[in-house]
Amino acid sequence: MASLPGGIQGLYPEALSPEQLEKLRGFKIQTRITNEKYLRTHKEVELLISGFFREMFLERPDNVQEFAADYFTDPRLPNKIHMQLIKEKKAA
Repeated sequence: MASLPGGIQGLYPEALSPEQLEKLRGFKIQTRITNEKYLRTHKEVELLISGFFREMFLERPDNVQEFAADYFTDPRLPNKIHMQLIKEKKAA
């Protein structure tokens, strides 16, 4: 471990051995694959994120954090996502 400012201990990639770097690379690749599989099987995640960005770009709020909090705590959101999933299944 390398020392960071203030005496904090931390890891730097250049401090890893070639074997550790290869394991880290494999872990990153496997994590990406796992995440991709999850997103492909959970269409609602894409709908949540794309819906949020669509509304944010349409409204262009000054306070994005407040807008995000309101968007994701809207009690109607689960029903909106459910209806979009149904709509997409009918279109397929």
